[in-house]
Amino acid sequence: MPISNTMKKSFFVLLICICAYAGRAQGELVVRSNDKGLFINHTVAAKETFYSIGRMYNISPKEIAPFNAIDMAVPLNIGQSIMIPLTSANFSQTAPKGSPVYYVVGEKEGLYRISVNNGKVLMADLRKWNNLGTDNISPGQKLIVGYLTAEAAAPSSDNTATRIDPAPRETPAQPSPVVTNKKDAEKGNSIPLAPKQTAVVDAKGGYFKGAYDQQTRSTAQKKEQTATAGIFKTASGWQDAKYYALMDGVEPGTIVRVINPSNSKAVYAKVLGAMSGISQNKGLDVRISNAAANVLSVTDTEKFVVRVDY
Repeated sequence: MPISNTMKKSFFVLLICICAYAGRAQGELVVRSNDKGLFINHTVAAKETFYSIGRMYNISPKEIAPFNAIDMAVPLNIGQSIMIPLTSANFSQTAPKGSPVYYVVGEKEGLYRISVNNGKVLMADLRKWNNLGTDNISPGQKLIVGYLTAEAAAPSSDNTATRIDPAPRETPAQPSPVVTNKKDAEKGNSIPLAPKQTAVVDAKGGYFKGAYDQQTRSTAQKKEQTATAGIFKTASGWQDAKYYALMDGVEPGTIVRVINPSNSKAVYAKVLGAMSGISQNKGLDVRISNAAANVLSVTDTEKFVVRVDY
């Protein structure tokens, strides 16, 4: 039977409604928790820094960085997911003002357990904010447990970028990214060319050499691997010889020795965190800071081979 124009229009309207609902659901803030406390996720957009994100969520960048176990000196990557702590400065559980923050009910969870797991929010408020006639709730149900009182207007909790704020004037400007080759320039949006830098070589492999020696003495079994490496840009290391690395499967804070097999030069770098989940890291086992690559005399800034041991 042929479909009438009326049916086509009805289907089209229904499709639009479904898409609109999906868009709203995608923008909901969903609370999560770990041993450090409650948080929501934020996906880094182009040009965002610790400072602009801190302003967006009314929280100090010095709270965001340790909460995520990352160094503020390391630039954030587009698409990177970071945890935003919920504190008394940006999260209210007493007054319904701001953007609602939801909790997804788990198996066998009652209203009392949800209250305990979410900052001991009053059960009376849970009932009022969620229009609950009874305390009966179901797994998968979303309940408002508080309100985000920061400037960010309902940013996506998982994969929608929020608006960009400039860094506050009183904070130091973030280092400009360095165009290392033609491909970098093609990928970036108006990336400024930066003067070529040369890292200070201390003849010991860097600031973390002593920590590496102490670490290896206390470790029963040494690990070593040949890895495909890339570079990330940071202001650290050029003068203080503090080199850093990103690497999966290695505990943050571990000191690794990175060796360029083509010339046997070595540096000692502190692992800041993992690389997984970021598309730009596909095909790489490790990223080292640009100052470390400079000391190793790395010439291929896209992809190169190193030996890593720790």
